[in-house]
Amino acid sequence: MNPIIKYFNGEKAESYIFLLVGVIALAMALYFVFGLKTSFWKGVAIPFVVVAILEVIVGFTIVTRSENDMIRAEKFVQNEPEKIKTDEIPRMETVLRNFVIYRYVEIALIIFGIVLMYTTPIDTFWQGIGLGFFIKAGIVLGLDFFAERRGQFYLEYLNSLIDKI
Repeated sequence: MNPIIKYFNGEKAESYIFLLVGVIALAMALYFVFGLKTSFWKGVAIPFVVVAILEVIVGFTIVTRSENDMIRAEKFVQNEPEKIKTDEIPRMETVLRNFVIYRYVEIALIIFGIVLMYTTPIDTFWQGIGLGFFIKAGIVLGLDFFAERRGQFYLEYLNSLIDKI
């Protein structure tokens, strides 16, 4: 399969997963607040809502732009190979640098969640917030791992094209 199509199809597929995970998290948060109603579950709901909104925004944004990004990248390869070096490679390098930042933030939120879970009284609002951040940041960290890996392979492919120009 064409590496460009493979990369952008993978990006789009994972973005649908982001959307799905975000929608499920929002539904769970509503259940925590209105169904379970304890302060612990209301605490869990807060990071679920915050992170889920980000997941939905990011997922929707990438799903809607992936097709155009793929067409642009294929156009570069076929008609404007110099733009691979001037546009697409720098874009991907920025994307991959951003993944490093996201990883540190996600790890910090996981640690923050663990600290709250083990330093606050049992079944309290703050312990719930800790569990919520631990769960949601862990999920996003896992999904970002695969996105970053896919981006690295795509960047390697782009760099291999530069050698042929």
